[in-house]
Amino acid sequence: MKYEQSYTVSASVRTSRILYTPSSFARLSLLHLQEAGSSTAIRPHTSRREKLPSYLCFVVVDGSGRLVYEEKEYELSVGDVVFIDCRKAYSHSTDCNLWSFQWCHFYGASMPAVYEKYRERGGKPVFHSEDMERYTDILTELYALASSSDYIRDMRINEKLSVLLTLLMEQSWHPEGGPLSKKRMELTDIKNYLDEHYTERISLEDLAQKFFINKYYLTRIFKEAYGITINSYVLSRRITAAKRQLRFSEMTIDEIAAAVGMCDASYFSRAFRKVEGVSPTEYRKQW
Repeated sequence: MKYEQSYTVSASVRTSRILYTPSSFARLSLLHLQEAGSSTAIRPHTSRREKLPSYLCFVVVDGSGRLVYEEKEYELSVGDVVFIDCRKAYSHSTDCNLWSFQWCHFYGASMPAVYEKYRERGGKPVFHSEDMERYTDILTELYALASSSDYIRDMRINEKLSVLLTLLMEQSWHPEGGPLSKKRMELTDIKNYLDEHYTERISLEDLAQKFFINKYYLTRIFKEAYGITINSYVLSRRITAAKRQLRFSEMTIDEIAAAVGMCDASYFSRAFRKVEGVSPTEYRKQW
């Protein structure tokens, strides 16, 4: 693993960056850094990129600018966070109120799926954070790690990028007062009911009637709020309860299937294998 640290001054921007080359192990198995740095504009300018095998996160720390991404234009100011897939064309620019920002480009084999889930759950290319320092701290730490001689720095970079992704997910999925928060409030009683009655037969029609809600609307907002269908949520609760019984009881497979609301033991075994990758009997032997 190698890095190249540089400080450059162009006609438009002062930049401090590290270009980082991860080990082959990190490239194949970990979230890995490509570059990190900070930039301060010294005159208005526009930067354009496309088809980069990279994901970009940056936070505006001073001034203002704009981002064009997926044929939409976003006005950016201090505290705004950008998280985009650089395989798609994008540009960012600043005018009179010259900006400064910190950034990192990174990648990993799992990133396309992670970003797809991010967008599926309501994550936006741009959102405002009231706690900008959390981002700048992570970006500063990534810069320091990349320039360090730590012999496990690829592991530490992977850990720090995971922290960054977790923060991005947390803050963009649940913006204060946003649509997702309102949907979660609307679904609180329904989710509590599922948690208490998951061992019973629950139909979408019964839920809709019980909570006076259109079943098609319920299906849509539950998936939007929790990233999972109602049926999948109930199945997850049943499988979790079954795992507890498999590990900590002497109940038979048939008894466990009935106890978690899946009276057909054959169906229970198939569903368990689909979720856990092993049969209930194999799972019990593992523990």
